[in-house]
Formats: sequence, C-alpha cells, structure tokens
Amino acid sequence: FPISMAFQPIVDLQRGQVFAHEALVRGSAGESAGSLLARIDSDNRYAFDQSCRIKAVEWAARLQVPAMVSINFMPNAVYRAETCIRATLEAAARCNFPLERIIFEVTEQEQVLDIPHLTDILRAYRKQGFMIGCYFSKPDWHSKWFWNPYYATPRRGINYSIKQHPDWWQNYV
Repeated sequence: FPISMAFQPIVDLQRGQVFAHEALVRGSAGESAGSLLARIDSDNRYAFDQSCRIKAVEWAARLQVPAMVSINFMPNAVYRAETCIRATLEAAARCNFPLERIIFEVTEQEQVLDIPHLTDILRAYRKQGFMIGCYFSKPDWHSKWFWNPYYATPRRGINYSIKQHPDWWQNYV
C-alpha cells in the first residue's frame, strides 16, 4: 500500500532549538499511522519496514530537512541488521542524504520479541556510525508531571501549558 511521511520536530529544550525531525508514516492520502500499522502482519512486516525507511530518506532529502532525521524501525522486521540497512544506505546515496544525519529509533508500536536480537541490531547500527533512539513513551503517561489527569485529553502527550506550570515540567524533566 502506498505511504508517505510527516515530519515531527524533536526539540532540544535546553538549547531551544530543533535537534531532529522524526519521520512518521502516513498513507499517501493522509491516512493515520494507526490505520496503516493495523494492516501489518508477518507477511508484509519486512517490506513495510523497508518502504518506511526508504520513504523517510527520500522525503527528508526532497524537503531538505535541516536537522537530524529520526527513522523508526520495527525490530521484529529486522532479520539481519547488515542486510536490512542496505536499502536505507542505497536510498541515502541515491538522494545524496548524509548518513551522519540519520538516527534509527526503535518504534514503540511493536513489542520486542527478542531482546538479544534487538541488542545485536543496535550494535550493528552503531558500528556503522548511526545514532540510536530507544524511547518508549508509555511510562510517561503515568507521571502526573507529564500527563496530568486533571487536564485529561484523549491524547497522551503533555496536556498542560509549560509556561503556566513550569514547576510541573521541572518535576518531570
């Protein structure tokens, strides 16, 4: 199925500037990531993961994203790190996108089934010089300093104004 990418800034709060942009999969007609991920199974997981990596690099190059680009990957789709990275390297070369600006981030959408295998993947990517991101936001949801139940919203991002409650934010960070 056809996909596209949206880019979400990752802000360095200490410096007050964008550090990177996370590439987020979307359908080519604007469908949500959730609707696409619901269609992933063991038969198409590898192809979907590869397609997402390639599209992320292509769009980052086309848009001339001025910072690092964080590319999510599905750890259960990677059978051998050196083989799975090849298409990403080829896309970066074809699009003239600098490898040193790529971060690989373990997606929180998929349960890691084999921790030693994931460790091997991360080591292989680091050995090739890539930065690695392993961020799982679900624990944050249970911190009242990140997601305050008083200001409950359907989404689980920060749900209050940091300017109005700088003490809450400081307790969180």
